[in-house]
Amino acid sequence: MKIPAIPPNWHDILDKLFEENPETLRTIVFNQVPTYKGEYIHWDKLRRLDPPCSLTHEHWWLSLKQARRQQSKTIQTFSCVKGDSYCFTLPDPIPELLHHIDQNAGGRIEMPEEGLTNPQTRNRYLLHSLTEEAITSSQLEGATTTRKDAKEMLRENRAPKDISEQMILNNYRTMQFIREIKDQPLTPELVFEIHRTVTEDAMENPDDAGRFRASDNVRVYENMSDEVVHTPPPYKELPNRLEAMCDFANGKTPEYFVSPVVRAIILHFWLAYDHPFADGNGRCARALFYWSMLQHKYWLCEFISISSIIKKAPAKYGRAFLHTETDENDLTYFIIYHLEVIQKAIKELHKYIAEKTKSVRLTESILRQSSIRLNHRQISLLSHALRNPDAEYTIKAYQNTHDVVYQTARADLYYLEENGLLIKRRVGHSFSYFPAEQIDKKLKSSF
Repeated sequence: MKIPAIPPNWHDILDKLFEENPETLRTIVFNQVPTYKGEYIHWDKLRRLDPPCSLTHEHWWLSLKQARRQQSKTIQTFSCVKGDSYCFTLPDPIPELLHHIDQNAGGRIEMPEEGLTNPQTRNRYLLHSLTEEAITSSQLEGATTTRKDAKEMLRENRAPKDISEQMILNNYRTMQFIREIKDQPLTPELVFEIHRTVTEDAMENPDDAGRFRASDNVRVYENMSDEVVHTPPPYKELPNRLEAMCDFANGKTPEYFVSPVVRAIILHFWLAYDHPFADGNGRCARALFYWSMLQHKYWLCEFISISSIIKKAPAKYGRAFLHTETDENDLTYFIIYHLEVIQKAIKELHKYIAEKTKSVRLTESILRQSSIRLNHRQISLLSHALRNPDAEYTIKAYQNTHDVVYQTARADLYYLEENGLLIKRRVGHSFSYFPAEQIDKKLKSSF
């Protein structure tokens, strides 16, 4: 990730222009807009574009900054290391993005009956989202386990083989914990508990889990160049900063209204900026975002994975932080980036549900002429088996996937085996089930 160029000091530009060229200053005042072609651009990009109205790049930057200052809202309780407060504005496209999220993540959503509103399939989609977020959030922080092995570990409920799998298991448990505490106010103790869950058995010093870092020897580096891109606040300031963050999370500050979605995004940035722990800050910050969204009744966030979107272009994630830090603590950059991530995650969820729905309906159409009766769990497994003829199924994994007792899982699989759709084989000290040869043809011809 390339580190963005530091913007020029707009105060100096303004003072010089006021003395030397008042006419140009009047032109700048007249043409003030906070964006360029609908984009909230940073100096790093602006300096490569052709300025409008025969302005210089510096004068164009001054025009943008003046327009943004007129709309800016300050968070007095959140400041950078130098003491300057963070701020944000709400230019286009933020209102449109917030409207989309309000419509699609907080209210009643029209979906196929196989979707999230159907209790029979809800658990399956919830398991998918928890698994996806656990894996990709860990991979963002360096976990190297393959998706296949990670899913196997979670479905089989087996112990982690290494630190990477431990990180994924911790993230999975953290997401479950967030669902449990979503109605509780945020406190420092709760933040510590979230961090302990995120980092259990995955820190170099186990005693660092669930407590503040005890030194200022913490830096965030750019991966390629090893250049320092962030120096967090002194560790002695962390108790007061965490109290202020919790007050913000609980809506005590500031006095003006902040959209719940914007508040959740700023909470994400706040913990990541303060970097209060020796490790696990990124995972903890993303967990707090989920807590905040769920507390404000954006229930769909139980089923989306922001980390899976972030992982597709991690440089954009880092750049959103750096644009904010290098441009006078302007959180707008990070807010817009994060809103777009949420929107993409919602679209991915709808796409996933549509694909699953289509697959289930295809299987149902094949099974419609069946003389045997199949429940929704068995239909789901057969749908997966049709697309994955080499798949392996165990009673334990089936039990966890569908949240049923062992006896029910065993009976379901035995029934499919008895009807020739699955084959049982010994694997190690236990048995596994595999799709029968040419299961698609067998489904079509046998019933």
